[in-house]
Amino acid sequence: NPSHLDHPPFVRFPPFDTMGGASSFLAMLCIAGFLTCAWLATKISRAAGISSIVLEITTGVVLGPSVLGVVTPNYAECAYSRHHDCTVPSNAEALALAGESLGEELDELLHEGHCSVSTYLHADVSHATEDSHSTETAEDSHATTTTVDPHATTTTVDPHAATTAAATDSVADDHSTATATESTGHRRLSSSGVTYKSFTECLEKTCAAEVSHHCQLTPDFFTLIGHTGVAMMLFESGMHFDFEKAGQVGPKACVVAVVGTILPLISGSILTMFYGKPFMPDGVSVGTALAPTSVGIALRLLGEAKVLQQDFGQAIITAAFVDDILSLVLFNVLFSLTGEFHVMTVVVYPIVGIVFMLVAMAAAVKFWPNFINNVIMSRIPETNSKVSKKDEVLFLIMMILLVVYATFTYILGTHLWGCFIAGMSFACIDKHHWAHHVWVKQTKRATSWMIRIFFAATVAFSIPVGKLLSIEAFLKGSLMGIGPCITSKVLCALFMGPSRFVIGWAMVGRAEFAYLIAQMAAAANMIDDATFSIVIWALLYATIFAPFIFRKVLDRYVEQYCKEDIIRAESEGTVESPHEEYLER
Repeated sequence: NPSHLDHPPFVRFPPFDTMGGASSFLAMLCIAGFLTCAWLATKISRAAGISSIVLEITTGVVLGPSVLGVVTPNYAECAYSRHHDCTVPSNAEALALAGESLGEELDELLHEGHCSVSTYLHADVSHATEDSHSTETAEDSHATTTTVDPHATTTTVDPHAATTAAATDSVADDHSTATATESTGHRRLSSSGVTYKSFTECLEKTCAAEVSHHCQLTPDFFTLIGHTGVAMMLFESGMHFDFEKAGQVGPKACVVAVVGTILPLISGSILTMFYGKPFMPDGVSVGTALAPTSVGIALRLLGEAKVLQQDFGQAIITAAFVDDILSLVLFNVLFSLTGEFHVMTVVVYPIVGIVFMLVAMAAAVKFWPNFINNVIMSRIPETNSKVSKKDEVLFLIMMILLVVYATFTYILGTHLWGCFIAGMSFACIDKHHWAHHVWVKQTKRATSWMIRIFFAATVAFSIPVGKLLSIEAFLKGSLMGIGPCITSKVLCALFMGPSRFVIGWAMVGRAEFAYLIAQMAAAANMIDDATFSIVIWALLYATIFAPFIFRKVLDRYVEQYCKEDIIRAESEGTVESPHEEYLER
């Protein structure tokens, strides 16, 4: 009964439905229970000294709509998908030819010209004509002198099909469109430029794409919160970019970042094609999802080992940040490739974004420190309140710049790019990280909960549990995880001397951005459920194993090469640790 989807399993009994009358208390209770379990998953993971991502996702999968149903589809799916049915009738072609309704959603697609049944019929007629002609030619070829009967060029086709096709409007344009794609075995039945094998497939995929588009514009409650958390985390990550230290180790670190981005992209795309999926968009989507590196894990372990100021430590942090920047560029290009090729969206917009990023980075070093410290703050009076006026003004400037930069890069392809660039603008404001302290003081708990919800709800609810737990998905995901996800990162710093494997394993870690790309690619129908499950398994491999192996490799390297430097730095009081507020997440 579809109405059962409105209630979780343990509150479907009549006594619970009738007691207390119509009330939202049960829904409140379920959501509170879910959030409590997600919070406990985070705390248990931290007590065990492991990444909380795995347990948070597991909690969301178990308590989500697919298993126990504590959180119902009413809160886990966008309203547009719940109220629009993309089921195609088995006799869709006959109904379309007869002018009868296929359903409100499918009728609207036909009315807008997305799928054309006449194109499908003419493509069939063309194939039938070619098959008949080739058969007759083959029969005549047994003669010593090949003679083609003039009457053989007139191929007999099913009268009903021929008559129906002739009676269909706009056949000339549709026939030419079908002919243009016959050589590939597909027919261009959609106005978006995508080719499909049949009229039914065109309706199914186009309707699903339409639903996906609307759901990205107006997502469900948990997805909206999760995506907001990722945007805020990227802004905070940008504030940790150290321009001075990046200049010292920049060239080699940039090479590590480029190799560490390209290798997962290429190897992930190739393996996806080996699994039987096309290069575009499936292969590129998978490769892009495997590309980002988590700087948080490396930052924590380097700080604990007291080697953050070592050259290899700065190379790791710089390479991880540059890797994130390159991944944002890839992300922007990836979601510009949906549909037909457009020079503006695929070529011009990314170039404009890169130029904008370079200008914004120059402003972060030369303009913003002077403007904020000497022009703005010099006019703000000192106060003794808990939150000073200067802190409030700085926070307001950060929010304004975040919105402005994110809006600009949203026009270019993705708002996340602008979030990171906006954060970088405050990296040089003060040597004591005043801007970061103000941001964390105002947003720390909110961002922590949003990131927790991102993994426990946004990612977990979108996972197709049946396919994720299949042997095929596990085996393919294991191969994807060990190969393109882990090994390609480990090998990205082979030219860095004795620290090559320390840097390589530091680049293996994955966090929210990688999962976001996979989730958004699945939501945009750029990868199917089976491929999405494979990517999730691959990312989980990196999430689980990277911290443990990196710690062991790092400890061995520090013991062999850095012990004396650490003792000297401690005696001079120059050991610097990463900010605790950032590491808590």
